[in-house]
Amino acid sequence: MNTSDSRRDFLKKSALLGTGLSLAASTSLQAFAEVAKSKNKLPAWKGFNLLHFFSDHPDRGRPTKPEYVKWIADWGFDFARIPISYPSYLDIDRSRPIRPDEVMNFDESRLEKVDELVERCISQGLHVSLNLHRAPGFCINAGFVEPYNLWKDQEALDAFCAHWEMWAGRYKGISKKNLSFDLVNEPYQRLDPNDQHSPGGPVDMLDYHRVAEAALNTIKSVKKSRLVIADGNGGGGTAMPELADLELAQSCRGYHPFPISHYKAGWVYKDPESVPPVDWPLTQGERILDIEEIRRYYAPWIALIDQGIGVHCGECGCYNETPHDVFLSWFGDVLTVLKENGIGFGIWEFSGTFGVLNSSRKDVEYEDWYGEKLDRKFLELLRAQI
Repeated sequence: MNTSDSRRDFLKKSALLGTGLSLAASTSLQAFAEVAKSKNKLPAWKGFNLLHFFSDHPDRGRPTKPEYVKWIADWGFDFARIPISYPSYLDIDRSRPIRPDEVMNFDESRLEKVDELVERCISQGLHVSLNLHRAPGFCINAGFVEPYNLWKDQEALDAFCAHWEMWAGRYKGISKKNLSFDLVNEPYQRLDPNDQHSPGGPVDMLDYHRVAEAALNTIKSVKKSRLVIADGNGGGGTAMPELADLELAQSCRGYHPFPISHYKAGWVYKDPESVPPVDWPLTQGERILDIEEIRRYYAPWIALIDQGIGVHCGECGCYNETPHDVFLSWFGDVLTVLKENGIGFGIWEFSGTFGVLNSSRKDVEYEDWYGEKLDRKFLELLRAQI
């Protein structure tokens, strides 16, 4: 890769951040200091996912305006997870499925776009969690064809590790207080990987362990102190004591119960309009799901914390079809349980159907915020946790 002036400038700034000489580093140091007050080895970072590189096509993502990052910091949040689709930073023909010989075609100009967002977040005092949402050989989403299977094929694993080696080397100068790596989003196996509605379940834990260990060792060989996180199995929700022998933190989800968080979501239900109404507490047959159900749901994750494994909730929130009062009532209980256990969170998106901005809910009186539509009640619910 050619080294441009902008790349050199970024690395110089990265090295400065890594020494703790900036305001951003001081903010992150404070977050790590808070860990001493909790059993949880991870800071309770609180913030949002930024979906700028979420699309396979680099020009079709959900742009993160510079002011978004500033607002996140100004409102008191300290976390940004950046889920990335790996084709977004490659030089490839996007008119057809990617081939095995193309998965390493790194495009320096596209990588520098990621650098810019990482730098912007860190400069505002946000801890950045860099995540491969679509990785070589796997993505929980359907609608495209991968050339191999990350969980079964050595060629895919080699490519996966090579991508993480690239990121580890690129950001070697950034402290773990400012940057962590989230290996792969929501491991899951479908009977038909090209059908979003195809049934599936958790990845075999022997396969997950092998993949996670190989990537972890690759990253640690570049920077031993780098903080690395593994998403829960079965789509992110299943805690993994089987990975306890690895130097990995783990990332849970805040979407339980799913009928509330993903009410009428088209990528979940084939016939969204047939989905019955929801309320909170939620009645399911003879069961009533309330905050105690949420506590039971997180019990395996709390058990990991008790074992000395750091836990963070990398994704959470609610689709915009759930009635707003139901959403806020339910999510308030989710946040309460997370806070009880020192677990931070990342709302799935900042602006969009899950976000505090521009969520297009039909039952919200939005506040105009510099031309954006702000869900003030949702924002204040989140800020109460800070």
